[in-house]
Amino acid sequence: MNAILNTDFHLEGQRGKYTGKVRDVYDIDGKFLVMVVTDRISAFDVVLPEGIPYKGQVLNRIAARNLDATRDILPNWKLAVPDPAVTVGLRCEPFKVEMVVRGYLAGHAWREYRDGKRTLCGVALPDGLVENQRLPHPVITPTTKAAEGHDEDISREEIIAQGIVSAEDYAELERYTLALFERGTSLAAERGLILVDTKYEFGKRDGIIYLMDEIHTPDSSRYFYAEGYAERLARGEHQKQLSKEFVREWLMAGGFQGKEGQQVPPMTPEVVNRISDRYIELYEQLTGEPFDRIPSSPGQMEAHVSACLATL
Repeated sequence: MNAILNTDFHLEGQRGKYTGKVRDVYDIDGKFLVMVVTDRISAFDVVLPEGIPYKGQVLNRIAARNLDATRDILPNWKLAVPDPAVTVGLRCEPFKVEMVVRGYLAGHAWREYRDGKRTLCGVALPDGLVENQRLPHPVITPTTKAAEGHDEDISREEIIAQGIVSAEDYAELERYTLALFERGTSLAAERGLILVDTKYEFGKRDGIIYLMDEIHTPDSSRYFYAEGYAERLARGEHQKQLSKEFVREWLMAGGFQGKEGQQVPPMTPEVVNRISDRYIELYEQLTGEPFDRIPSSPGQMEAHVSACLATL
């Protein structure tokens, strides 16, 4: 299967199309959104030059399962999945922040801590922590939501002071974020995994806060294998991860971290196939089910979406 990098739908009631780093999103009559999870792949907020076959299906199908598994915590935007890589849902007005929540010191947070920072997004961290150590309690480290380029760390106080989110709404976002993280942690534990960190996006519709976009996917979350975690931590070894971090590590090994002047290492067919296989492995480990490779195409997607919209 060739990677699906772009779509150009012409749907009944279509008002516009937004092209994100990895998603094509269509506005239908200002009421619904059609979100296509393409096979584009980004890292360090840069879209890489080659797509990854089946990546879109993996992410969309995992997100759909987890949206269903958290619907009792708060409403979410999902209405239907007419194609393995497409979700149709309610259009909400998004909050201009991403709610990042961390249970362990890893990734970006660890790199900041290693470089001497002890306050991240206004949250104080104690001295003496080591990479991948569990934090005393989950912490929320929000970022701005950039349409293009890099998201930026921001504190709760700055978000409220700048009027990005009201104090009342932000308190609700924090409550939902921690409840979702607790649910995600429990779901991960059932699969022998540790949910290390993740991010959530929220929006409002008719005055009600909704969970939007993806949830608990390997692109939005970092997972460790629980088995052997404590032993690897004690020995100062890297943890066995189930996340997109392996892509970031491959890029960093090739001298790329998204900074000006750096070049993405060559994405040979072997590299692309290896990444595709890893995404399928992620799906199977997270769900406990085999991944069915379902051939698709932009034309097939559009036909399925059109039929779905006719029923709404």
